[in-house]
Order: sequence, then structure tokens, then C-alpha cells
Amino acid sequence: MARKKTREPAVESELVFAFAKTSRLADLEEFIASPNIAQIQAIGDRCYKEKMYEAAKILYSSVSNYASLASTLVHLKEYQAAVDCARKANSTRVWKDVNEACVEHKEFRLAQICGLHLVVHAEELEHILRLYERRGHFDELMQLLEAGLGLERAHMGMFTELAILYSKYRPERMMEHLKLFWSRINIPKVIRACESVHLWPELTFLYVHYDEYDNATLTMMQHAADAWEHASFKDVVVKVANLEIYYKALRFYLDEQPLLLNDLLAVLTPKIDHTRWSPSSRNRTTSP
Repeated sequence: MARKKTREPAVESELVFAFAKTSRLADLEEFIASPNIAQIQAIGDRCYKEKMYEAAKILYSSVSNYASLASTLVHLKEYQAAVDCARKANSTRVWKDVNEACVEHKEFRLAQICGLHLVVHAEELEHILRLYERRGHFDELMQLLEAGLGLERAHMGMFTELAILYSKYRPERMMEHLKLFWSRINIPKVIRACESVHLWPELTFLYVHYDEYDNATLTMMQHAADAWEHASFKDVVVKVANLEIYYKALRFYLDEQPLLLNDLLAVLTPKIDHTRWSPSSRNRTTSP
């Protein structure tokens, strides 16, 4: 009745809210489809705050507010539609909200779509890692990062964190990842991860590619059962900076691999002090 007397935004807005409050959604849709001066966005926000999500959905759709519509659809458990709206909104905050909701409800296919728009931002990667790991979704997190490696905006953090995840949850896949992407990871960070879970072959590989030949050689000797391999050892030991490691290597071979000692001497002979070490005097060699 008031609307027939005067055209005021406040009157029309309250009529819209009244339709929403009384669940007269058909009347609501008919009203906003006709010419009006109601404050649709503001009433949509009121409906959202009061958890009248069906009404909010109609109102946000009418003004093409895809960011708010995506959040509303999440509450209505319309996750596919929420992802479609997030794509139209193209906002990091919206992708984040929809991703969290999809992970919470184990909609991992949709969560991955959202996650791929987030992991390419280095500042968002840590949030994604916490979100998945705290809920125990390790496989899904690794699948997300694996899918992200081929993206044009893939960055070092993604390669590094995937390596760390492999070290903790899928060690059998670690070496292949390192061989493919060692140049794109933060090697010191992954070295610490390998040390903590005792992945000695992988640790040796990283030391070698980080030009830490001393540590690589010592690791191979200290964890020979897992990390030592004769051909690799010969290639690495000649590059060490600490000359004392030569004599440790000779003692190691004499004790553990005597049949290969001559082969090792063939590469070390030009580098060692012959008056200091010989098989008969090894027990008199002073430890460094």
C-alpha cells in the first residue's frame, strides 16, 4: 500500500526483506524482476547475516555479485555452483572460502580446482598445507601440488613443499621427484627434511647437487647400507675440500670393501700423502 503512494528505496527494500523473511521466494523473484528501486545488495547482505541463504542466493544472483553468491552457495552445499561463481569472481578470498568448504565436506575434486588458483600464490601455500594436513588429507594435498607443477605460475615453494610431503608420506616417490626437479627446489630446506626422516640416498643426492661433496661423502660412509654406491662414491670423493676425508675413505674401504680398495686408490693416489697412510699403518693414522 505504501509503495502505491510513494516510490522510496527504503519502502521497496523493506518489502523485499519481508518477502525473504516470510519465505515468499516466488514473490521475491517476481518483484526484483520488475522495475524497482530497492537496495538489493544491502538486503542480500541482511539475508545472508540472518542465514536466509535461499533468499540471499536470489538477491545476489540478480545483481551478479559472484563473490557473495559463492559464499552463499557454499552454505547451501551447492559446491559445483559455488566453484563456478568463484571462477567468475576470480578473487583469492573467494577461492579460499570455497576451497575450505570443499575440503571440509571432502569434495576434493572441486577443492583441487579452487586450490590450483591458490597454490600459485606463495603467500597462500602455507595456508593450504595447514588446511589439508591438519585434517589428514595427505594424498589429496600431494595430488593438488602435483597438478600444480605444470602450471605456468608454478614456483619454487610448490616443488619444495611437495618434496617435503613425499619425504614424510610417500618416500618411495621422493628420489624420482628430486631427479626431475632438484634445480627448482629449496635444497637446504629439503636436506633438513631428509635428515629428519633418515632418507640417506636422497640426502646424498641433494648434497651432491648442492656442491656439498664433503657431506655427501661422509653420509655415504656413515650410512653405507643405504647410501653407498661405489661408482658414485669415486666420483664424489675426489671433489671434497677437506683432505682428511680422503684418509677416512681409504680406511672405510679397507674395513668394508677391501676388494675395491685398489680401484679407489686409482683415483686418490695423486691426492694423498703416501708417507701418511698405507694399509699397514692405518691404525697409526691420527684421527682429524
